[in-house]
Amino acid sequence: MPEIDLSSYTRGGDGSPHLRGYVARPEGEGPRPGVLVVHEAFGVDVEMRRHADRLARLGYLTVVPDLYSEGGMWRCVVGVMRSLSAGHGRAFTDIAAGRAWLLDQPGCTGRVGVVGFCMGGGFAIATASDFDASAPNYGMLPKDLRTAVEGACPTVASYGARDRSLRGAAPRLKAALDEEGVVNDVKEYADAGHSFMNEAPNGPRPLRVLLRATGSGPVPEAADDAWRRIDAFFTEHLGRAR
Repeated sequence: MPEIDLSSYTRGGDGSPHLRGYVARPEGEGPRPGVLVVHEAFGVDVEMRRHADRLARLGYLTVVPDLYSEGGMWRCVVGVMRSLSAGHGRAFTDIAAGRAWLLDQPGCTGRVGVVGFCMGGGFAIATASDFDASAPNYGMLPKDLRTAVEGACPTVASYGARDRSLRGAAPRLKAALDEEGVVNDVKEYADAGHSFMNEAPNGPRPLRVLLRATGSGPVPEAADDAWRRIDAFFTEHLGRAR
């Protein structure tokens, strides 16, 4: 089943008591490297499931913990964003629970990467020291970026030059990773904006016109290149997935 209960991994801690997740499993026999996907601010929607399914087709056992398990986006987004800003809290525990679930699976090699989009990209940066490879995509930068990347795993990051909310984020992230000696591949796509890796516009319908006006939305050519880089980078640092 694609929907799983992760609450046994948060029981007794400060994570979501009813943590759920979406799982995408690769075809064929394992074991395979694991990947944890951290979703956008809009939650585990169709686009996030598509990303997870794509990673499974690439050969990765993939899980997407639902950071909004305790009430949906409108009730949970502020708390999750506060957790990201603080660098600790329920969302980090939920991510750790997803990682623990992957490591417990007989179909996982024990090598686990993290992929994040938008808000989730920020978590992919902030938790990079806990994983074997990280792929933040148009990820928000932590306030204390240098501290956040201390001990970070190899990182492949993608940004859009037309993303007004993250101007200068790509060179800042690369500079911080280089200073820490972290192996990295950071690329900014000239013709892309925010959420360029999605296949279709997402988010609440009233916001979609505004999002398009700010340059947010699919850019297939840039997305294809970003996925190619992620697959090559993860193959190198997590092991062959297929």
